Amino acid sequence: MSNNEVKTVYEYKVIPAPCKGQKVKGIKTPEDRFANTLEEILNAEAAQGWEFTRAETLPSEERSGFRATKVVYRSVLVFRRAIVAAAAATPDYPTAPAVSAPAYEAPLDETPQDSSSANA
Repeated sequence: MSNNEVKTVYEYKVIPAPCKGQKVKGIKTPEDRFANTLEEILNAEAAQGWEFTRAETLPSEERSGFRATKVVYRSVLVFRRAIVAAAAATPDYPTAPAVSAPAYEAPLDETPQDSSSANA
């Protein structure tokens, strides 16, 4: 990769997938309600700049009773949006040269004086 190329970096957002569709006037079947609910979620996230990437079903360990655990499968929706990495971005203009601090020089009029001769 050359210095002038900008590397695209993504940030991700994961939200729970809906378990059932919301009731909407004019939509009768459970399949249509579920599809409408997903459509509303995808459009709302897209309006905020998130691109739908995929849906996943992943295992999640939960407590079941006092000491037992069980595995439950959770469905999630994965979104991403591009961000530009600051380190990867290079300016198109030349940078200003570095300015070094001047070396320390003692003032000329400060000379050590003997305290006894200053009072005389």
